[in-house]
Amino acid sequence: MATAMDRIRAFFAPVKASTDEYEPIADGDADTLEGSTFEEGAPFSWLKYSVFALIGMAMLWAWNMFLAAAPYFNIRFQADPWISANSQSAILTTFTAVSLVTLLILAGRQASANYPARVSAALIINAGVFSLLTLSTSSFLDASPPVYLAFLLLMVAMTAFAAGLMQNGAFSFAASFGQPEYTQAIMAGQGVAGILPPLAQILSFLAFDDSSSSAPGQPGGEAHPAPPSSPSPPPPDNGNKGEEEDGETAPGHAAPPPARRYVPLGTLLRKLRWLAAAVVTCFALTMFFPVFTAKILSVHDPTAGAGAGAGRLFAPGAFIPLGFFFWNLGDLAGRVSTLLPCCSLRRRPRLLFALALLRGAILPLYLLCNLHGRGAVVESDVFYLGVVQVLFGLTNGWVGSSAMMAAGEWVAEGEREAAGGFMGLCLVAGLAVGSVLSFSAAGV
Repeated sequence: MATAMDRIRAFFAPVKASTDEYEPIADGDADTLEGSTFEEGAPFSWLKYSVFALIGMAMLWAWNMFLAAAPYFNIRFQADPWISANSQSAILTTFTAVSLVTLLILAGRQASANYPARVSAALIINAGVFSLLTLSTSSFLDASPPVYLAFLLLMVAMTAFAAGLMQNGAFSFAASFGQPEYTQAIMAGQGVAGILPPLAQILSFLAFDDSSSSAPGQPGGEAHPAPPSSPSPPPPDNGNKGEEEDGETAPGHAAPPPARRYVPLGTLLRKLRWLAAAVVTCFALTMFFPVFTAKILSVHDPTAGAGAGAGRLFAPGAFIPLGFFFWNLGDLAGRVSTLLPCCSLRRRPRLLFALALLRGAILPLYLLCNLHGRGAVVESDVFYLGVVQVLFGLTNGWVGSSAMMAAGEWVAEGEREAAGGFMGLCLVAGLAVGSVLSFSAAGV
C-alpha cells in the first residue's frame, strides 16, 4: 500500500515543461513552475479526498436529476409538440447560460471570497428548489405546457446559480491545498453523480412500469423524448491557505478570508491557453451526446417476450436511461484513470487540446445507431452502448479531468486558486457553446 501511494504521490509532483512543447508564461517575479511544489501544502488526506468527492456529487446532482427526469417532462409537455421537442435544449441552454454568468461575476470577486460559504449557500438553494419540484409532481398538474415550462426553467436557473456558487467555491477551495488529487476527487464525484440517476430510472421502470412496449408518455412504444442535459462543469475562483485550517471541513464556518492579489483573466489565459482550449473544446462536443442518446432506441423489439425482465430492458423507458448510464460509466472511468501515472498527459497541454478536437470524430458514430427506431447501420446494442457511449464518455472524463488537474502546475503558487476558477469558467463556457450548438441537432 505504501509503495502504491508513493507512486501516486510521485506522479503528482510538478513537472518542468520542455521548450518545444508548452512554455508557461511567468508573471511578475513569480515563476510558473519553480517554487510551486505541492509539498508546501497540507499533507494528502483520504478524508479530505472523500469530502471533496461528496461535494463533487452534490455539485452535479441537480443537473443529472434534470437529465433523468426527461421522460417525465416529456409527459408534461406532450400536448405541445414544439415544447416537447425543444424543452431539454432549453433546459440545457438555461443552465449553462446562468452558470456562465454566475462564474463570470464570481471570477471578479477574488479579493474577499468565502469559498466554503458559497458551497453551503448552494446546498441550501438546491434543497429549496427540489422541494418545489417535488411539490409540482402532485400539485398544479393541470398547468399548461408553457406555464410548466416557465416554472421549470425558473427552477433550472436557480440550480444553475447554485451550481456556479458550488463549482467556484469547491474548486477554488480544493486548489488552495496545492494537491491535484483533491481536484480529481471533485471530478470523480461528478462522475458518480452522473451514474446514479439513470440507474435509478432504469430500476424504477423495470419495477413499476407494466407496459414493456411503451415509451414514457408515448403510446404504442414510439419514443421521441427530448434530449436530456449533460454533465456540467467545474468552476472555481480562488482560495486561501491561511484561513482554512479551521474552516476547510465545515463550509460556512470559516473566518472572513483576508484580501488576496487579483489575477487578471488575461494573465491566466496566456499561461493556460492550451489547457483552456482543451476544456472548452472537450465539453462543447460533449453537449451533443444527450441529443442523440435520447433518440436512439434498441435494435431489439421490446414487445418480443413481453413480461420478461430482459425484454423490458429494451423498451425505451429503460433503454434510453441505459444509454445515459453507459456514457456516465465511461466518463467516471476516464476521470478515475487520471490518478494512474500511465494515463497522465498533464505535461502535454497541446496534445490534450489535439485529443479534445479528435473527440469530434466520435459524433458520426451515433448516426450508425437506431435513431428514432428507423433502423441502424450497425445493428448492435453492444456497439452503441459499449463502444459509442463508453468511448465518448471515457474520452470526456479523461481529457477534461487531465486539463483541470494540470492547471495548478502551470501557474505560480499564489495563482492556483484563480487558475482553478478560470478553468471552471472555461468548462462552463464550453458547455454553453455546446448547448447552443445542440439546437442544430434537435431535428436529427
